[in-house]
Amino acid sequence: MMGIALDPNFSQNKYIYVMHSYAEGNQIFNRVVRLVEKENMAYIDRVLLDKIPGGQFHNGGRIKIGPDQNLYITTGDSGISALAQDPTSKAGKILRIQLNGSIPEDNPIINSPIYSLGHRNPQGLAWNSKNVLYESEHGQSAHDEINIIHPGANYGWPLVQGDEESTEVTVQKPLIHSGEDTWAPSGIAFVNQGPWQGKLLVANLRGQQLLVISLNDKGTAVKNVEFWLKNEFGRLREVIQSKDGSIYITTSNRDGRGNPDIKDDKIIRLIPK
Repeated sequence: MMGIALDPNFSQNKYIYVMHSYAEGNQIFNRVVRLVEKENMAYIDRVLLDKIPGGQFHNGGRIKIGPDQNLYITTGDSGISALAQDPTSKAGKILRIQLNGSIPEDNPIINSPIYSLGHRNPQGLAWNSKNVLYESEHGQSAHDEINIIHPGANYGWPLVQGDEESTEVTVQKPLIHSGEDTWAPSGIAFVNQGPWQGKLLVANLRGQQLLVISLNDKGTAVKNVEFWLKNEFGRLREVIQSKDGSIYITTSNRDGRGNPDIKDDKIIRLIPK
């Protein structure tokens, strides 16, 4: 299992949305399903999106419900980089569907869940107070990206990375990238209250830190980047802001790439002052 999101009306309908991998023969796929919780148990109610190409790596897997009440899904290129540029493949994309699994009429490609393309391994999604959509993405070798997602835009992989130009397609450049450093950015959150109000938080796996990104008033340009919790908790997988302003961070040191201690993995809570 990779991504999880609660329905906005969870207290009434008990719907939970989940993205997970599965094997069929000798192939790996990903799918998005709707669960229903009853008496602290959950069962699959509906398969919303199936046969997303999967692999041992590059699965994406983050799902978030946007301000428009649609479900956004990140998918990696499944290790086959050309699929990210293939408009008939669900790999290497950000997908957008309605909560019942149908395709929104205003998606960029008619009758397709594809919302944007050219992604290598997108890991995080968050919206600011002006409904600007941000995405975090792993580069091939450094050049990790934070992007602003526009419907129908092409983010270049595998033709380009970072600030590179392409002669083949029109590429949307990243809001910021890591250059020769490696962040391995994962979950992201936009903070709308407290001392970090207006900032974008990005959990880093390989970088083992929390990026605190200051933006301009429109949220479309980076003013400053701070590095918090460097090497304090190891690999950081997800970051979210709760309704009371607390920041929750999950560690990911038992995923085969970290150096876990006896207390890993953890959920860490930060209380703004």
